[in-house]
Amino acid sequence: MDRKALGKKIRTERQQMNLTQEQLAEAAGVSTAYIGLVEHGQRSVTLEKLIDLANIFHVSIDYLLMDSVNSANDADFALLKTLWQQAPDSARMLFLDIAKSVLRHVDS
Repeated sequence: MDRKALGKKIRTERQQMNLTQEQLAEAAGVSTAYIGLVEHGQRSVTLEKLIDLANIFHVSIDYLLMDSVNSANDADFALLKTLWQQAPDSARMLFLDIAKSVLRHVDS
């Protein structure tokens, strides 16, 4: 998880609600120092506090995490796409046959 991206999103939401760090800290039941560290990406947020912050901001957790989660699936898909684009047609057909075989094996 990208703590800096999450911290930036939390700071943006706090500022849009015209809350100080002190006010947000009080509402979330944490210290002002904790909010400062989170906003600067120097501290991780627990799931419990992430839920609290989402409720305070009236947003979903996935909205807060949207820019902070690095998806391995995205990287894997990008690699597959690159390999596909570089492969000659004969290799593409072999690749598809292998993928179908793997999927049949996994489903059974």
